[in-house]
Amino acid sequence: MAAMRFQSTRDAAITAGFGEALARGLAPDGGLYVPQRWPEVAPADLDAAADLPALAARLIGPFAEGDALAASMAPICAEAFSFPAPVADLEPGRLAVLELFHGPTAAFKDFGARFLAACLARLREPRSRTLTILVATSGDTGGAVAAAFHGRPGIEVVVLFPKGRVSPTQQQQLTCWGGNVRAFAVRGTFDDCQRLAKQAFLDEPLRRSRELSSANSINLGRLLPQAVYYAATARSLAGPGGEPVSFIIPSGNLGNAMACIWARRLGAADRGDRTRAQRQP
Repeated sequence: MAAMRFQSTRDAAITAGFGEALARGLAPDGGLYVPQRWPEVAPADLDAAADLPALAARLIGPFAEGDALAASMAPICAEAFSFPAPVADLEPGRLAVLELFHGPTAAFKDFGARFLAACLARLREPRSRTLTILVATSGDTGGAVAAAFHGRPGIEVVVLFPKGRVSPTQQQQLTCWGGNVRAFAVRGTFDDCQRLAKQAFLDEPLRRSRELSSANSINLGRLLPQAVYYAATARSLAGPGGEPVSFIIPSGNLGNAMACIWARRLGAADRGDRTRAQRQP
């Protein structure tokens, strides 16, 4: 099978391999990295997965084909998906809740943050310059990223959050780490934090002076792992006749909804899946 490549949403001529796309976060032109082609994942392969980490390795593995990370996909997924994503029935056969709060920071973003951290840690070479993970957050993302990357050699995390606009619990999660994690309160909104981060990624003199990457959902390594729990849920809830499973997804910037669409694109949640995103008030 040919090595997978990922192209910028702004210029298809700008491409990268799996590990490079994760390490860069954004393409050089400011676009997002997306697959040049969608791999085919056989339903039987997914059905044969014994647990969530095994399902994740089978689903994400084809995207790393031909990359240095390919051989490590099973241990990476075992590290990232070390907690469950159970489904609680509210009305059996009709309505259920996918519980995504069993990770270390009680946020669904723990899945993607831990996967990305496990990948980037394996890409670091001895004596290579420090990788700076720059993340803008309105609360949950920063805490998940800080927890996932804390104590990782050769990696530092810089978290930007809007001053006075996160809960006390979230602020504690953002600022309690020390070590290789630093958090800065920005006078402004989340959009201001995000704008500062994007400006940094497009600042070529800055990028030449230090290695930068993103851990927001603009990073492929954050989005792909979130497709896994939709695939697992669709497969566990679909009845003998393959009845459709619909997902109702409260969303802010629609990253979590996009992960569901990607799962459907792979055929992993294609048992009649219909995704509905609802803007949070």
